[in-house]
Amino acid sequence: MEGYGIYWFLIEQLANAGGKLPLDLIPVLAMQMQTTDVKVNGVVHNFNLFSIESGEFYSERLQNHLALRQNLSEKGKLGAANRWKNGGAIGDAIGEGNAKERKGKERKVKETKVKVSRQTLFSETQFLDIEIFKAAFVGTQYEEANFAYYHEVIKNWSDSKGEKKLDWIATAKNWMARDLKEGKFVHINYKPNATGISNNHKQNFSEREWDALRNLH
Repeated sequence: MEGYGIYWFLIEQLANAGGKLPLDLIPVLAMQMQTTDVKVNGVVHNFNLFSIESGEFYSERLQNHLALRQNLSEKGKLGAANRWKNGGAIGDAIGEGNAKERKGKERKVKETKVKVSRQTLFSETQFLDIEIFKAAFVGTQYEEANFAYYHEVIKNWSDSKGEKKLDWIATAKNWMARDLKEGKFVHINYKPNATGISNNHKQNFSEREWDALRNLH
């Protein structure tokens, strides 16, 4: 469990730093976590969790996630710049009298974009990769969730019901928040005991999944 905490702390710090950190910073990171640099070095160098290059370490999965977010951000900025440019040119050409017509066209563009941002099945999103799914919760109150459980149960629910959402992370957070409220939150250390009964609240995995599906609506 300590190693797991060290891993996610490092992922959070890498995300804040843009994706890479120098190996020389490990003693400082260990001090921040109130652990030893030996343990931090073990997490960094073992288990194939991180890549090391030119005195720096990084997570390839996190790099891909950050690159995707950067790409989406740049496309958004370019689209906004083009809209402003086109809006100004039209304004100069047609004058103030046709301002209402221009605004009407802009509203139609926005409405079209909303339609383009279509709802999708969970399995059609990048979050089908469980590591990207986990990374979306870094820094939130749900960091201690059993992501394997929630990833599986949400995917199964989406597939079995044909449920589509615009924001699957918001859906997952709502699911976890409901479980917290009802005392059903599946913690990272959740494991069935020898009798197959949950150590959390006396239900096995199948019973928990069924309850989650049944109580969603």
